[in-house]
Amino acid sequence: MAVVSKAGLGKWLGSVMMICSLGASSLTEAAAKQKTPPVRQMLGQKLMLDLRYYCEQPVAPGACRTPLTQLPPALAELITQHHIGGVILFAENLQDPEQIVKLNLDLQQAAAKAGALPLFIGIDQEGGRVARLPRQQSTSFSGNMAIGATFAQHGNRFATEVGQILATELLSLGINVNFAPTVDVNVNPQNPVINVRSFGEEPHKVAVLGSAMTKAMQQKGLLVSLKHFPGHGDTHVDSHLGLPRVDHSKEQIARVDLLPFAQIIKEAAPAMIMTAHIQFPALDSSTFSSKNGEQMIKPATLSRSILTGVLREQLNYQGLIVTDALDMAGISHFFTVPQAVIETFAAGADIALMPVKLQSPAELANLAALLDELEAAVQSGKLSQRELQASYQRIVAAKQPLQSQARPDARLARTVLANPLHRASELALARAAVTVVKGESSLPLNLTNKTTVLLMPDLSKGTLLKNYLKQLAPNAGNIELISLQRLNLDQAKQQIAAADQVIAGFISPMQSLAEIGGMDDLSGIRNLGEAYQQQQQYFLQLLQYGAALKKPQTFVSLRSPYEISLYAPYAERTLATYAYHGWQDDAGNWVSPVYQALAEVLLGQSKATGRLPVTLVAQPEN
Repeated sequence: MAVVSKAGLGKWLGSVMMICSLGASSLTEAAAKQKTPPVRQMLGQKLMLDLRYYCEQPVAPGACRTPLTQLPPALAELITQHHIGGVILFAENLQDPEQIVKLNLDLQQAAAKAGALPLFIGIDQEGGRVARLPRQQSTSFSGNMAIGATFAQHGNRFATEVGQILATELLSLGINVNFAPTVDVNVNPQNPVINVRSFGEEPHKVAVLGSAMTKAMQQKGLLVSLKHFPGHGDTHVDSHLGLPRVDHSKEQIARVDLLPFAQIIKEAAPAMIMTAHIQFPALDSSTFSSKNGEQMIKPATLSRSILTGVLREQLNYQGLIVTDALDMAGISHFFTVPQAVIETFAAGADIALMPVKLQSPAELANLAALLDELEAAVQSGKLSQRELQASYQRIVAAKQPLQSQARPDARLARTVLANPLHRASELALARAAVTVVKGESSLPLNLTNKTTVLLMPDLSKGTLLKNYLKQLAPNAGNIELISLQRLNLDQAKQQIAAADQVIAGFISPMQSLAEIGGMDDLSGIRNLGEAYQQQQQYFLQLLQYGAALKKPQTFVSLRSPYEISLYAPYAERTLATYAYHGWQDDAGNWVSPVYQALAEVLLGQSKATGRLPVTLVAQPEN
């Protein structure tokens, strides 16, 4: 890995703001002067396509799993022909700096061929639980709740640092939109999809940290999208899988859910705000007829009262409104593709994200068909041409800053991605976030001449923690691993019975579709759910077994700290890290700032200063 000095990094950052050679400046200015472009061209700018998979050979709809890493001519032509406004990239699209830069340059060239505006090239790079760039090649950090845990000691320091570094790395690759930060206020311990993606449960702290991160990213030139408006923090249903409903009063919505959005709009003027596929009857109780004939309350994504009435008029938001992915079950189970896009545009959305599948040559005609439907909706008056023009001009204005961004260069990107300064910040956040919830006086642990059992979710995570414990405590005795993925229950009980102490870590809740990618992973997540429930049962059983034998036990919450209430009664001490990720370096060694920071605290080589950003509540045993 190349080492870059602060001076060298600063010099490179200066070059990011140079005018690129793609001709975006003249194109953007020309578009701004064009008062009334053709309706179809304006509609094309309002679509942001998903290019995750593409199969050249015929496949059944939804069956393609070939990652798109090079832009096929047919898709390039589609972008050119229809004046498409943007694309979103997923982990499958991203291999290494050379490939990523080439893909992004080809995408921008396809847009430039038609004299169109530059593309929005977006990504979900929140940090922590949701990160699309390869972790071994980029800086992904421990995520928002880890940042929230540092607030008492460090204020908004890490929100700012993380925002700056994420922006610098994304821009170096030619990615100009980040669907982050998540500013949902997580007040529901059972929230399956937000939890540690949130800064915490206190609206004002969420607003302060979200504002700092937004400012940091946008000051570097990256366009930010807050999510998920008007708030996904008090749901127990993942909107990928169903249609959540939040029954807060108007007063509670204003005091909790809306507060971060309102404050950040005033302080940081975010370029975009993403909608939530959630019903908020206190804000809009009007109903629609689903494609199956069922009468249902409108979700926020399709609600004019919420997007125009609350966001535009009440909060005076002037930027772009982008939908959450329209293929999610919260929308797609109830609407056809054209219905969903027409309804969200009528509600006030500027950009429809992932409106139509284009995963094989046979599906490419779907885009023209969608545009035909949208154009007809404008001609019939169902969509206002005046509002379409205003939306288009907002898109033009948001794309103006893109003209000053440097043409991405893979060699420069390699000096920026995961450079030593960025990795040092990543480790500093992991250290500052570690929280001792119970039993601080019983630390540090003594591993000398003792047999220690590590009960961990899988072998890689156990190996990471074991390696750091041994590095930091060379005189440690025997350290044995029990992996919940490869569990022999009787053997595990024998190991615990023979051990002097147990360190047990678990990850709750299970992975969500937002973390893995999206709706294309639906069948896999269902299979994962069955295995996860079994592992959870075995973990609790083994922790209870060790407690019955009066073994000194340490429990570590590796993701959402709400689980501590369930497991703490069986451990002398409990800690939270809010993250668990690791990766292999170029030499094949496993590396993890999280486990390094955890091992340092366990062995007394670092003091935990993190504070829980959420309240723990009693949980029923599963």
